[in-house]
Amino acid sequence: MKRSRWIGAAMLALQIAAPVVAQAPADEPGRFGPRAPAGAPNIVIVLLDDVGFGATSSFGGPVPTPALDALAKTGLRYNRFHTTAICSPTRASLLTGRNPHATGIGAVMNSVDDRPGYSGFHTKDTASIAVVLRENGYSTAAFGKWHQTPDWEVSPIGPFDRWPTGEGFDTFYGFQGGETDQFDPSLFEGTTAVMRPAGDHYHLTEDLAARATAWLRTQHQLTPDKPALLYFSTGGTHAPLQAPREWIDKFKGQFDSGWDAMRVETLKHQKAMGIVPKDTALTPRNAQLPAWDSLTPDQKRVSARQMEVYAAFLAHTDAQVGKLIDTLKANGEFDNTLFFYIVGDNGGSGEGGLSGSGSYMGAIQGMPETDAIRLAGIDAMGGPGTYPHYSAGWAWALGAPMQWMKTVASHLGATRNGMVVSWPKGITAPAGIRSQFSHVNDIVPTILEAAHIPAPDVVDGIKQKPINGTSLVYSFNDAKAPERHTTQYFEVFGHRAIYHDGWMASAFHTRLPWKAFSLEQKSFDADKWELYDLTRDFSQSRDLAAKEPARLAKMKTLFMAEAAANNVLPLANIIVSTGRGLPSIPGKRSVMRFGPGTSGIPESALPKTYNRSFSVTASLDTTAGAHGVVAALGGSSAGWSLWLDEGGVPVLSYRLFNIQTVTLRGTAPLAPGGHKLRFDFDYDGKGFGKGGTVRFSVDGAAVGSDHIPASPPGLYTIDESFDVGRDRGSPVADYPAAGGLGFGFAGGAIGEVVIEVR
Repeated sequence: MKRSRWIGAAMLALQIAAPVVAQAPADEPGRFGPRAPAGAPNIVIVLLDDVGFGATSSFGGPVPTPALDALAKTGLRYNRFHTTAICSPTRASLLTGRNPHATGIGAVMNSVDDRPGYSGFHTKDTASIAVVLRENGYSTAAFGKWHQTPDWEVSPIGPFDRWPTGEGFDTFYGFQGGETDQFDPSLFEGTTAVMRPAGDHYHLTEDLAARATAWLRTQHQLTPDKPALLYFSTGGTHAPLQAPREWIDKFKGQFDSGWDAMRVETLKHQKAMGIVPKDTALTPRNAQLPAWDSLTPDQKRVSARQMEVYAAFLAHTDAQVGKLIDTLKANGEFDNTLFFYIVGDNGGSGEGGLSGSGSYMGAIQGMPETDAIRLAGIDAMGGPGTYPHYSAGWAWALGAPMQWMKTVASHLGATRNGMVVSWPKGITAPAGIRSQFSHVNDIVPTILEAAHIPAPDVVDGIKQKPINGTSLVYSFNDAKAPERHTTQYFEVFGHRAIYHDGWMASAFHTRLPWKAFSLEQKSFDADKWELYDLTRDFSQSRDLAAKEPARLAKMKTLFMAEAAANNVLPLANIIVSTGRGLPSIPGKRSVMRFGPGTSGIPESALPKTYNRSFSVTASLDTTAGAHGVVAALGGSSAGWSLWLDEGGVPVLSYRLFNIQTVTLRGTAPLAPGGHKLRFDFDYDGKGFGKGGTVRFSVDGAAVGSDHIPASPPGLYTIDESFDVGRDRGSPVADYPAAGGLGFGFAGGAIGEVVIEVR
């Protein structure tokens, strides 16, 4: 049977599985269902996004994180905690206690294929901790980023059993994709696409914190006898880097010395704090990363500002986490709360490119952004309407003292993240450092042991896979306890590593972390393996492969055994998602039709309009004073919008990242009655990302046209949606109405919007 058919059959079987039948709790059911074990702690899991090991003040870095610092005083800092090197797999492992490929989410959702370990389809034999705790008397809620639902299920038609509310969370408020605009996010409440709260001084992380603290208070007031599970997963500090202006201004001038000097200073602080051993070596800069001193003065100005924005974003995010801590204390629940503050789902992100970018979603796809374009946006950087990311040099520096950065699963700069664990009731000697090897899959077994809840053998009538992680409770009150998590594999984009009894073997594959859309292919047999003794080499700085060939050979054999057992094999060169062998909402359709009220349709559910010509036609019936958005796709990063201004004049806006924005405007307001607006994109020729001509017509009459030098080869955004009658999320155009209202259509009715690939 072909692999694509096999995975389709497996999906169908899992969809029609038996109803939920969880293990019965030890106590009799209480007034609100199952009763948790006596004394079971509240659980709070905070997960930040794209934060290097050496970023925060708690781990010797340059960015002040007072909430994290305060939590460390009541708890423990883990300096050898590891993630998977990229977001979706880390989240799957965190919430299930299994290795990521064993859950079906071994790849980031934007790069999936039909191999069972890489499909992005969470199999039901690895139930989430939310499912288990809810069936054992817990209230459950998730706020923030999810990024674990396959593309073909992220639409208003579902199915919804791989959304947070289908994975055990009673409450969900947040976003589905890998990122979102912090000022105008693409939000969901439960499974419904919603607009963000109105107002001109909005930031998503503040909104998430307000929602989460309100939930904590309400849960405590209504069901004080029930413990709570809160999963708080911020967009900070994933690109776009966006923070309130007053926070950005606090860091002005603090990073003018550059990434090379910052790395040296960070290691100095880490040694003084005892975060790393005194003999830790600083790994050298990769030859392809530019030295700070090689930059021009203008390049330094832009890069320093990028880092100021990032620091503001991280510090602002930490302040919002502090609100959760304050609420738990006000509720009198902090002492019996097992609080995990995980500082990043992987290392710092190099996806901004070697020079950083003013609109990184374009730069990551090879759009022709120049130094002049970046410099022109320096003052607005990090504010509404911008979409910046920092230079890869900063990602490397923030991982001090290790090598590499996000996606490079072979090396610690991608996989070693700081973590603080607090539980005053269960940790008798706080403010310590723990150096036992630990992994993100250890969180679930730690929770289960602390709550005295056994891992269920069967959930929803489906026998469960064994948990791969190891509880960390043994380390809470014994800093010298021998580590129990002794073997762990890593793999992302073919980069791979194996940890065993203090040693790590590492193989860098092909994909550079600042060339996400590179199509370079390479044989896995050609990869060079390295070997490190991490018991004596904290930073992975001394390759011992030549000195210990026999040990390296055994480690490589062990990797293959672990890979075979966890659906890592076969390895494949997957750089950009093709959706090979997986379901697709549009399929091969070249025409799709939508009516009024359409909202929250992801790009992946539309005909593929990239690298080819296409047309959009909208019919409407207007009355006097008609205005607002007729149809829009994308947001402030890139996209298009058909709309009527406040005077009723029809407008086409086409945004090509920060390269060019085309605005074609009619000459007069639409008279009351029926009308047809048409937007044509005429592609220049064969190949990826070529330019084209944008044309706009009203009732069959040409309004205007313009030529653009390039077009998105793969996507406008990874989080914005297609909407009719409103521009949900961040605005494509500079609409008159601001404050999260989406410039909704008023004055008549929208008929049909047709998207057609020509």
